[in-house]
Amino acid sequence: MENSIFQEKKISKAYIVLSMPLVMSMVVTLIYNLSDTFFVAQTNNTDLVAGVSLGTPIFTLLMAVGNIFAQGGSSLISRLLGQQEQDDVRRVSSFSFYVAIITGAVIGAFLLVFRTPVLYVLGANAQTITHASAYYTWLAIGAPVIVLSFIHSNLLRAEGRSKESMIGSVIGTVVNIVLDPILISVLGLGAAGAAIATVIGYLCTDVFLGIIVLRKSQSLSIQPKIIRIPGRFVGQIFGIGIPAALVNILQSISMVLTNQFLLPFGNEAIAAMGIAQKISMIALLIITGFCFGGSPLFGYYYGANDRERLQACFQFSFRFLIIIAAILTVFVYIAAPALVSGMMDQESIVAHGTLMLRWQVLTMVFVAITMLITIICQSTGKILPSFLLSISRQGFVFVAVLLLASQLFGYDGVIRAQAVADIISSAMAVVIFMKAFVGSPSERKASEDKVKAA
Repeated sequence: MENSIFQEKKISKAYIVLSMPLVMSMVVTLIYNLSDTFFVAQTNNTDLVAGVSLGTPIFTLLMAVGNIFAQGGSSLISRLLGQQEQDDVRRVSSFSFYVAIITGAVIGAFLLVFRTPVLYVLGANAQTITHASAYYTWLAIGAPVIVLSFIHSNLLRAEGRSKESMIGSVIGTVVNIVLDPILISVLGLGAAGAAIATVIGYLCTDVFLGIIVLRKSQSLSIQPKIIRIPGRFVGQIFGIGIPAALVNILQSISMVLTNQFLLPFGNEAIAAMGIAQKISMIALLIITGFCFGGSPLFGYYYGANDRERLQACFQFSFRFLIIIAAILTVFVYIAAPALVSGMMDQESIVAHGTLMLRWQVLTMVFVAITMLITIICQSTGKILPSFLLSISRQGFVFVAVLLLASQLFGYDGVIRAQAVADIISSAMAVVIFMKAFVGSPSERKASEDKVKAA
């Protein structure tokens, strides 16, 4: 294990070293999403594009399942590393690896058995069912591979190997991008080709990261004979992992709800919001990368009961993330018209999209605060706060604000709902953070005793 990164005297250096590879992985993911959409769109077959789009919720589901064991497992492993419990780390990593494969296989089998009804629930019709079914089928077959890809990429980061995790993600993305045009157009596989390219890309990531674990890792394991772990560890993995998975699911739901509320204002409004959300995702992914980059440090220092380093890490991360978020906000706000027109140069789309995009990024500082505190709670094993924050920003807070704002202010209320939800969620997060990590001396002492007893 790269202990040096956790013992680094300069917290800022350790934070940046762990964060930058993850930020690069996020950028690579964004490039993949854009290129994948591009190659499918090059067929000029609207039914094919629609059919592939209908498979997006299935991919989101598989990603969410993977994150249960990936983020839940990595949070627990970070704390166990801080406590120098090497044997437990090996058991947890082996458990996360094999349970992810088994869960992915079960979900894949379910999806294949109930393929037709699920496709119609997703919105397939006579024109899109053939393409949607082809894409869906290969995603279901590759479900174990896709779910597994999130495991070692997160567990290696918990061990301090962010660079190797990033390389694994890049390899999978490059393979996917290379195979897309070959399988979709050259070999004429269409939607099936897009899905096969995705599965092969993730398989390459799995193989590379598996090799890293076997050859370089001193803590992680994939030995099946040590898969059994105590019940309290299972509770920690699910307690942290499920709220993390909910973030992926709620993100999709919030987009669907926003589109439904924009429907009365025409397709142009929906198209503009889609563009604004995709552009704002650039800023969001960068913030996400820097937030998650500190996760191994939070967990390690908390597990080691190193309060001095933990507090220093808190202070640096908040200052750093607020500055990064503010810079991104200013840049995107000013460049909004050019960014929107670059995606779709129609006067009405640019007008709607510019306004929407500016409201999307106006509260990025609040988003960064909420996300950082959520990850701190996940990393330190605080299950209830983690759950509440995971379902707030794009969950119950957003839904409540959207319903009220749309009734009171119509169109303006809909496009500003996320910004208002961001501010409210941020206030909630700060209160939770103060209660969990600042508190009274007696509360801090009780928290430290729990860490020692864990």
